[in-house]
Amino acid sequence: MDGTPVCLVGRDAEVEALDRLLRDVRHRGAAVVVRGEAGIGKSALLRHIGEAATAQGLRVLRTTGVESEAALPFAALHQLVRSLLDRLPSLPGPQRGALEAAFGMSEAAAPEPFLIGLAALNLLSDSAADQPLLLVVDDAHWLDDPSAAVLGFVARRLESEAVVVVAAQRDGFPPVLSGPALEEHHLQRLDAGPAAEVLARRAPQLDTVDRGRLLAVAAGNPLALVELPLQNARDDCAPLTLTARLEHAFADRLPGLPGVTRDLLLVAALEDEGALGESLAAAGALRGEEVTAEALVPAVEVGLVVTDGSELHFRHPLVRHAIRQQATVAERQRVHLAWARTLPEPDRRVWHRAAAAGAPDDALATELEEAGARAQRRGGVAAAQAAVERAARLSADPEQRMRRYLRAAELAFEWGRPDVVDRLLAETATLDVPVRERARLTVIRENFEEGIHDVRAGTRRLTEVAAAAAADGRTDQALRFLQAASLRCWWADPGAPARARLLEVVEQALDQDVLALEVLGYVAPFDRGAVLLERLHALSSGPLDPARARAAGFAASVVGDLPLAVELLTSALPGLRADGRLGLVGRALTVQAWSALHVGRFDLAATAAEEAVRLAADSEQPLMRAVALVVSSVVTVVHGADDVEERLAEAARLGLQVDSNAVLAVVQFARGVIALNRGLHQEAWEELARLADPSGPAHHPVVHSYAVGDLVEAAVHSGHRVEVEPLVADLEEIAARTRSPALHVGLRYARALLAPDEQAEEVLADALGADLAAWPFARARLQLAQGSWLRRNRRPAESRAPLRAARDAFDALGAVAWGDRARQELRASGEQSRPRTPEAREQLSPQEQLIAGLAAQGLTNREIGARLYLSHRTVGTHLHRIFPKLGITSRVALGAAIGAGSAP
Repeated sequence: MDGTPVCLVGRDAEVEALDRLLRDVRHRGAAVVVRGEAGIGKSALLRHIGEAATAQGLRVLRTTGVESEAALPFAALHQLVRSLLDRLPSLPGPQRGALEAAFGMSEAAAPEPFLIGLAALNLLSDSAADQPLLLVVDDAHWLDDPSAAVLGFVARRLESEAVVVVAAQRDGFPPVLSGPALEEHHLQRLDAGPAAEVLARRAPQLDTVDRGRLLAVAAGNPLALVELPLQNARDDCAPLTLTARLEHAFADRLPGLPGVTRDLLLVAALEDEGALGESLAAAGALRGEEVTAEALVPAVEVGLVVTDGSELHFRHPLVRHAIRQQATVAERQRVHLAWARTLPEPDRRVWHRAAAAGAPDDALATELEEAGARAQRRGGVAAAQAAVERAARLSADPEQRMRRYLRAAELAFEWGRPDVVDRLLAETATLDVPVRERARLTVIRENFEEGIHDVRAGTRRLTEVAAAAAADGRTDQALRFLQAASLRCWWADPGAPARARLLEVVEQALDQDVLALEVLGYVAPFDRGAVLLERLHALSSGPLDPARARAAGFAASVVGDLPLAVELLTSALPGLRADGRLGLVGRALTVQAWSALHVGRFDLAATAAEEAVRLAADSEQPLMRAVALVVSSVVTVVHGADDVEERLAEAARLGLQVDSNAVLAVVQFARGVIALNRGLHQEAWEELARLADPSGPAHHPVVHSYAVGDLVEAAVHSGHRVEVEPLVADLEEIAARTRSPALHVGLRYARALLAPDEQAEEVLADALGADLAAWPFARARLQLAQGSWLRRNRRPAESRAPLRAARDAFDALGAVAWGDRARQELRASGEQSRPRTPEAREQLSPQEQLIAGLAAQGLTNREIGARLYLSHRTVGTHLHRIFPKLGITSRVALGAAIGAGSAP
């Protein structure tokens, strides 16, 4: 331990884990978050890995979250990649433009944040190809939101990149970087032995009593062991909390410093302390005289700051906080004004002027609001919200103050911060806010698609505000509220009265545009299904823009025309991808995967679900992630694999977290279908029967209707025919008033299985006489049922044709267990079948299938990467793995090798 720096004593395991990432960086990238309380050693680990990376030939890029910059969009990202910006011309035009807009290098509005994320990923990837990179992110909890979103996006896509990200975040803050690809090391306080070692090496002169008292005070916190002065250990009046003791210890060093040094430290503490030149200029403006770097020397000597001559950094964030806490309000105001006189950027200047303002100032409020608008154009919703809220507080005009508070609240909703909205609502409680606007503020939080607690009340509020908006002629606003309310009707049941009122408002307020049809489908998929299907087929016969094709696809899915849903969403996805709207892309992929699963397009379901799972994490859509996990699980089992319980359990957890019966229903559906696939009919019955219980948490009428064929098959083969017949009768009544293709296809299969023996042949023939070209899996199951019935009725020769057709269809679809079942029936009929020969493409993972399909279409690695939001080098790595699996050596052979597995 003697050779270990004192700051790393007791951290052998963490040091080894980080060193291992550096050793492996040329083979695989990684991202790690180091968490812990203040002073626990996070920054020390970051310094170590930075030094180790430099020694191993990596290029180290750094950024630090700064509380004062948390409202400046992309400030931390710019600090991280600014040394790479000479590579911008090599990026594709849209990506280059995205970064230029984000960094204020152009007047263009910032595009969707995920396009900026893709641009940053490729910028880093291209640089890492020349020299591996280490990205060091300190104080991640203070990152501005857009930077944090981009870094999280990048961190989840590093497996094939020569890039390691190590971020440090303090406990007590929500996770900034998260995702299944990120490791986490939570630093604990040092045990007694390492703590005593640190103290002995730091202060060997202490006697036994003082050492014991200081060890007790520090309680294993490394920073406390290194920094607490002896008198704090002896001071019975010292602050009680360890953080307060540390701040007190740092603050105790300030009075002994020269005045110019204290001024310079306060100047740096109120801005980005990294730029020493800017801090010196502001300190000079504050004092009215030139201030040089020599003023820093006393602060360096007492261990408060470090500098390399061009940048200034505090030894620890608590130093910065202690300096700010020690300053009076008047002192801080004077420093802010000094910054406002010296900074070149107008938006930074106006923020400092606002921070220094002690009274309302309408002109300053206007400037600040304009700065917020510029921040919003660059993608900084959080910055815009903060600016508009501060402008409201500076407004002398009551009407302007009210307007700005309302606008700040709207931005807070867009930002995703209902807590901020609650605070702003309290601010406006004493203002003369019009009733209509106050109602809008009260309910707009319900517009969060994923927030479906208190669903009945939320649906009612949204419905009434939508009705008011429609009455005032605000149709677009009414549509937004109705979309939110209708989604609640889909994800959870608001009750019959709330649903009826919502349906009334929808039909009164909206015309028959496709966007309104989506809303109507969520509210009344059965009662309005026939009208919706007629309208959807009429609309789909002509061209639709991506937004309307997506909406039509969603509507088609909920009313049961799943082949049409697949077709519409396939046409919508390229446009949604081009716009960089990953939230909508993820939703569209999830619905496409769900629809493809039901019609038997299992390869498409697998690839769409795999991508949707990843994008749902990027866009924070837990409900969509849950459904995509379910689809992925079912397809995995259908294709012959078995390890899916972890994914189903995660989906169930996500559904329970938000009390969504829709998610719980699709999980229940999956468990039943998987049991049926395995031939476990009793288990399948128990799982699927829960879908039919209206009082159960997993009841969802539409999901139940889609499962009718599976439910009946499980019942018939497990002795539950009597129990299932009334459930089928209920669904027959629904089918009488809706044309839902999914329901009718399922009922044809159910009738065939339930038919008395003397009627079964006719019922089976009638079911197979329907047009099932778009439902290949359903047709194959009917053929299997027909062949099995014929064989059991001693007509083996006649049974073989439908059994062969079923076997071949199941094999083509990759439904392994079902194909084996058809072979067993054929053997029983007296005909032998060769074992199924897996196709080469089945060796590929869903993501590999997707990439291979796009490459087979002639897309370049960069084009594939842009479409899938991956770096082109990651695409190349996947293709390098794909070729040997397929037994090919070039892209030209891909099409023949993957056949039907090519991407849509």
